Amino acid sequence: MASQVLGLEEETGPNPGESELAVNPFDGLPFSSRYYELLEQRRSLPIWAARFIFLEQLESSPSGVVLVSGEPGSGKSTQIPQWCAEFVLARGFQKGRVTVTQPYPLAALSLALQVADEMDLTLGHEVGYSIPQEDCTGPDTLLRFCWDRLLLQEVASTRGTGAWGVLVLDEAQERSVASDLLQGLLRDARLGNLPGDPRVVVVTDPALEPKLQAFWGNPPIVHVLGETGRCPTPVYRDTVPTDRVEAACQAVLELCRKEAPGDVLVYLPSEEEISLCCESLSRDGGSLEDQGPPPRVLPLHPGCGQAVQAVYEDVESGARKVVVTHWLADFSFSLPSIRHVIDSGLELRSIRAESQVLRPISKCQAEARRLRATGILPGSCLCLYPKSFLELEAPPLPKPRLCEENLSPLILLLKRRQIVEPGECHFLDRPAPEALMQALEDLDYLAALDDNGDLSDLGVILSEFPLAPDLAKALLASCEFDCVDEMLTLAAMLTAAPGFTRPPLCAEEAALRRALEHVDGDHSSLIQVYEAFIQSGADKVWCQARGLNWAALCQAHKLRGELLELMQRIELPLSQPAFGSEQNRRDLQKALVSGYFLKVARDTDGTGNYLLLTHKHVAQLSPYCCYRSRRAPARPPPWVLYHSFSISKDNCLSIVSEIQPQMLVELAPPYFLSNLPPSESRDFLNQLREEMADSSTGSESPSTQELGDACVLQ
Repeated sequence: MASQVLGLEEETGPNPGESELAVNPFDGLPFSSRYYELLEQRRSLPIWAARFIFLEQLESSPSGVVLVSGEPGSGKSTQIPQWCAEFVLARGFQKGRVTVTQPYPLAALSLALQVADEMDLTLGHEVGYSIPQEDCTGPDTLLRFCWDRLLLQEVASTRGTGAWGVLVLDEAQERSVASDLLQGLLRDARLGNLPGDPRVVVVTDPALEPKLQAFWGNPPIVHVLGETGRCPTPVYRDTVPTDRVEAACQAVLELCRKEAPGDVLVYLPSEEEISLCCESLSRDGGSLEDQGPPPRVLPLHPGCGQAVQAVYEDVESGARKVVVTHWLADFSFSLPSIRHVIDSGLELRSIRAESQVLRPISKCQAEARRLRATGILPGSCLCLYPKSFLELEAPPLPKPRLCEENLSPLILLLKRRQIVEPGECHFLDRPAPEALMQALEDLDYLAALDDNGDLSDLGVILSEFPLAPDLAKALLASCEFDCVDEMLTLAAMLTAAPGFTRPPLCAEEAALRRALEHVDGDHSSLIQVYEAFIQSGADKVWCQARGLNWAALCQAHKLRGELLELMQRIELPLSQPAFGSEQNRRDLQKALVSGYFLKVARDTDGTGNYLLLTHKHVAQLSPYCCYRSRRAPARPPPWVLYHSFSISKDNCLSIVSEIQPQMLVELAPPYFLSNLPPSESRDFLNQLREEMADSSTGSESPSTQELGDACVLQ
């Protein structure tokens, strides 16, 4: 089999002069001259030497599993899928096709574009991709790149391998929830017992190799040598800079003034800092005219969409590329032209309960970033932190997302498909029992579970939505409160485009932003932003003038359409637009509280210090919150509902709206209020509940009657 597959490449040969005779076996068309140009580049990759060994192991592995271990930049993510496609082609498509998972949707999109180009095939036909709000595949698709969470949903729904014969789990060292769970489900299923003789290829960084080898029972391993070339010695700063963005910008400008050849890759913790850095470099790049054309500054983060391909394009003017990114490019997005790396050493990551934490990267990530600058030409790696910072504070490996993220969506999926009880599934690293219990408790509060711990009727409906359970609950509650149109918009915006990504750059931009703010808070402001975006004709210039992410807003528009179709398909009631009316304002608040009562905070002293009811953390409003950007700020709202909580040097609540405690008491489950951690706020709410119960004895007030209609959702 391996020699038969190798014949596919040997048949085409390296000689471009034969391109008129050689035919692409995947589509039957002659190879283009570009195919041969890219083939020469592919053969120079470090992984190419392991091609024959990989195909032999893929064919002969007793367990059907093959591990591939290699450093970033060796060509694993682009070449392994193509060899798997050749393997499946040699089987005559008799045993499924190839699916390649990626931990990030943007990586799946980018790799599909790149691999289709290398294989000389049409994207959307033989090579495709599946990411949220976009499925670019067809009946002839042989090789599909897919976000791992989408594949997890497919495996859960079919309880088998689905349409794939070879599954490539790429970037396993990223430890995403979906990738870890997919490995657990596949190991429990035992590939030999599944129909179609499927194969699984797990691609990882060498740091995770021993753990994966033990987990899969010592499968064959294909080792890939690192890239040959000069790997720079990292240069450390004596202290951590107070302004990371400014320090990174100055380092880039200094490289440009030295005229050091090669492109630059800058690592910052968050999308906000990426945006600020790009703006600053674009503004200051004009001062480098004496050193040649100004650098082309390119952001690289999940909100970039298809514009991400610009990082691979050659700059015609010969200008240097400066790519500004974060953890997304630790292992994905290998850029051969990079010769200089500037590393902040920090990352902003989401953890449980939609919180975020600013923390040091792992030693494995730091090494991966340094290796990005490996090449024949001399490069550099500047670390914006002392060496002791990495040695003392950085963990050896990235933390498994399964042990950090909110597990409620995962448990909802497992229970919906009745695959396995969460406590019985095998994991590379088992989540803490208290994390599983917290997720079950949260789902119980949301009325997603019945008395036996199985999904309730409401839980079944919640599991149908591609949303977090609390947001899906709020959307369902909008059916009761007659504000579905507004809640559809808000659900899409909270998922795809949660707000401004940077501070305003000038007074004019600040004024344009204030015009989009709504008196009721950030949630209503998001609806207002979306409606203004649609009225502008989805104009990109309009977004740029206000500091809005055009690609993310377009994604929100697509997601809103998908959510509307889903509600129509399961025959949920809809409502007419009424945004701005007094009744709609109250109804929208009720719908939000019905889903987000777990995320409420109270101003404890009247100065904007908010105590989270469920966690007893103290936080302030985000600088982008509409309550803080008003010209004459009044007293902060005493009770707020928030979307996310960032744990950093300035703990912040993001996407915040004022609520009334009476509404929280009426809509939240009584046992939720009783189970809150001890605090003055809990005592106040329980006392308020007793007073409201006493006042309603004997006669039901109109407001109580109205809220009582929502009991079907509680």
